[in-house]
Amino acid sequence: MSDFELVVIGAGPGGYVAAIRAAQLGIKVALVEKDRVGGTCLNRGCIPTKALLHSANTYAAAASFETLGLSVSGMAYDMNKIHNRKKEVVETLVKGVEGLVKANKIELITGKGFVENANTVKVTCADGEKTITTDKILIAAGSFPARPPIPGLDLPGVVTSDEVLEGEPKDYKSIIIIGGGVIGVELASFYAALGCEVTVIEALDRLLANLDKEFGQSLSMLLKKRNVNVCTSCKVSKVEKDGDNLKVTYTNKKEEEVSVSAEGVLVAIGRKPNTAELFAESCTPEINRGFIVVDEKYETNIKGIYAIGDAIGGIQLAHKAEAEGQAVVEMICGNKPEVDPHFVPSCIYTEPEIASVGMTADEAKEKGIAVKTGKYLMSGNGKSIIDLQERGFIKVVVDEATDKLLGMQMMCGRATDLISEYTMAIANGMTRAELLKGMRPHPTYCEGISEALEAVEGKSIHSAPVRK
Repeated sequence: MSDFELVVIGAGPGGYVAAIRAAQLGIKVALVEKDRVGGTCLNRGCIPTKALLHSANTYAAAASFETLGLSVSGMAYDMNKIHNRKKEVVETLVKGVEGLVKANKIELITGKGFVENANTVKVTCADGEKTITTDKILIAAGSFPARPPIPGLDLPGVVTSDEVLEGEPKDYKSIIIIGGGVIGVELASFYAALGCEVTVIEALDRLLANLDKEFGQSLSMLLKKRNVNVCTSCKVSKVEKDGDNLKVTYTNKKEEEVSVSAEGVLVAIGRKPNTAELFAESCTPEINRGFIVVDEKYETNIKGIYAIGDAIGGIQLAHKAEAEGQAVVEMICGNKPEVDPHFVPSCIYTEPEIASVGMTADEAKEKGIAVKTGKYLMSGNGKSIIDLQERGFIKVVVDEATDKLLGMQMMCGRATDLISEYTMAIANGMTRAELLKGMRPHPTYCEGISEALEAVEGKSIHSAPVRK
């Protein structure tokens, strides 16, 4: 008889959620984690980033006090206190997860997990090795920041998000961020809000290149307005010491070689799956570019071994891993998952926030789907004006034949909260007409949702008529 019915390797959002759901369903489960529960998201990712951004955005808001009829003197920030606040938030949530694990009678084993075979996991702990047997194994090992083979990225002062979010606080007065994806633009927003001189260098032709192109274009304009130097279509060739600073050399879109110096360099060009040295050679599942290959039930080609989250690729988001963790355990138990892990909302915590779910109009057309679109500029939204929001919009993509909602893209206040309404609507196959039945209160950001839906038929109330 095995020690456990299920062993989960990795206690990030996917792993600990899967373990809790398994325990709720009566499965005897062990959770193996080499570091702290919560994984990257809680300890050096989503949560600490948003805690830092909240402090920085609150500080930056002081610039608009006169507009609001307010005044304050002696405004300043303390980077150590900002990071201490971030640590308090993280510690509170880590203790909460630890309490949930204990309350659900899950055995938490601290150490590095290694899969010897489909029924055996060896854990290297601080006090030696521990071997446990199990009926099934779930890999939720997560990912780590990638460092491309660019000369000089090993120099002191070159950091990744791990060092920024978990290391000692550094009050940069100037920083170069290599990468204009989600991590890059969120940390650029943080530093810029505190008055740091920020340069973002992105190899592709726009920021947030994997999302709707209007997001990248609008965000670039807003960042430039906030004195961020945005360089797109630029390829970094090397990083060098430049006195007390670091110098980054890159080739711009005109094929010119350009250099820029700053106190620090942050590498934010993506993440790699944490799957190396995880499996015995005789028990290694199919792997593609480091990612574990799974079927529709998240099972690998080795029966009884499953994988979810960043380790299997796709969109690397905590809520995706959570949904997959719940889904795989439900399916192991022969149940239908309550959460559909295929409709994944993307959320970016810049100012204003960015969120999207489903298909863009371009993606729908690539799939041969005829669509109708509606767009509402949030400059006419009362709540946006009250809150001094800038350059916001909501776009909706609807199937022309069925009127079903296919996608939503929004850049506005509270976008990361508003997007849930559309995730639910798409997952349930709702139509534009069905979404319009519900009355949305005034004044709120969500009024823009109704306006965008009405704009599909040219009936947005608070938009000027479209010229024909």
